[in-house]
Amino acid sequence: MVKGIQIAIDGPAAAGKSTIAKITAEKLGYTYIDTGAMYRALTHKAIEQGIDINDGDALENLLKETEIILLPSTVVQSVIMDGRDVTDAIRSEGVTRYVSAAATHEGVRKRMVEKQRELSEGTGVVMDGRDIGTAVLPDAELKIFMTASVEERALRRHIENEKRGITSSLEQLKAEISERDRADSERVVSPLKQAEDAFLIDTTQMTIEEVAGKISKLAEAGIRR
Repeated sequence: MVKGIQIAIDGPAAAGKSTIAKITAEKLGYTYIDTGAMYRALTHKAIEQGIDINDGDALENLLKETEIILLPSTVVQSVIMDGRDVTDAIRSEGVTRYVSAAATHEGVRKRMVEKQRELSEGTGVVMDGRDIGTAVLPDAELKIFMTASVEERALRRHIENEKRGITSSLEQLKAEISERDRADSERVVSPLKQAEDAFLIDTTQMTIEEVAGKISKLAEAGIRR
């Protein structure tokens, strides 16, 4: 049996990270961890309880009493929060609008990183997010920074929304993604940035199969080392 390695995939919103990470994990028989879903679950609960997203102490206290479980699925990773399936609920426009703000708080990120590292222990893992290669798994054997143009990412999100029956404006999505890029890159705690030893992959003109194939080859090379 080949050894398991840690694969960290970072990048901005709608760059294709989760889709590619899941495909890579399935191909290698690894555990897939969608860290963004964890922040979304916390944001969803805060909205439900009327907690101010800008109140870092309140969010950290909420996280302390929140159980977040990620389950494998043939379609998308299922998210169970406090015994409830919130897989679909955490993808709402409201959660998307506030999740970046929730993720800026140092106390929240520290506790999330602890949870994410625990999930990665003792197994081959593919983890995607904003700061995996720089903060969560800085010693990962393979690091990928995946990106795409704002226009392409907005179009992907637009198509995804339409498939789910969600009213969607392409121009609004472009503005929202640009703003989220700014917020993620400029936050003080663990900003979105490419790790020095990460491979940069621009997926704008690439198919899912092409991206997955490229990362699989890089992963196989990492496993052999």
